[in-house]
Amino acid sequence: MLTIHHLNNSRSQRVLWLLEELGVDYEIRNYERDGETNLAPPELLEVHPLGKSPVLTDEVNTVIESGAIIDYIVRHYGKGRLAPEPGTPAYENYLQWMHYAEGSAMLPLMLKMYTGRLPDGGELLQPRINSELDNHLGFMDRALEDQDWFVANEFSAADIQLSFVPQVGKLLYGLDNFPNLNAFLDRIHARPAYKRAHERGGPYAYGS
Repeated sequence: MLTIHHLNNSRSQRVLWLLEELGVDYEIRNYERDGETNLAPPELLEVHPLGKSPVLTDEVNTVIESGAIIDYIVRHYGKGRLAPEPGTPAYENYLQWMHYAEGSAMLPLMLKMYTGRLPDGGELLQPRINSELDNHLGFMDRALEDQDWFVANEFSAADIQLSFVPQVGKLLYGLDNFPNLNAFLDRIHARPAYKRAHERGGPYAYGS
């Protein structure tokens, strides 16, 4: 059975959601953030030397990075579901979105979060960070202009991987200028599998 090493309020919630969408049996091992530092507990270092979540363990395989974990699950357990046919234009678009979620889109959000903890709120950096947030959230918003889902208007694992970006963006920056992303969040939060994952994963600050 797959085991997901799940940290509260983290990217690992996406992995639970994917497994619920696919109806795959899995076990959760829960870890709680430190109440003062908000960092992962040292117990995760026993699972992987980075001490981060999510981590997937599957017999002899240990997989880190949410994108790699999602790809692993879809390839090994998806049975052709939640990903386009390899070799098609839709599949190339799917791969682009899968990498984009953490490769580019999350950087300005992480900068927003960390500079916000500085004594002056990172005042000198905020115009540049906000410009990048507008750039990336705007890019995603326009991609949903005439469709519900990011790849060929079919729900896929790319939507699951991308979901963390507008969820965090809503909290740190707001989505008032990005109505299509707001509607996207409404659609994913209404999915029965998303709700089941939320129930199994516990409190999730980004999930509403």
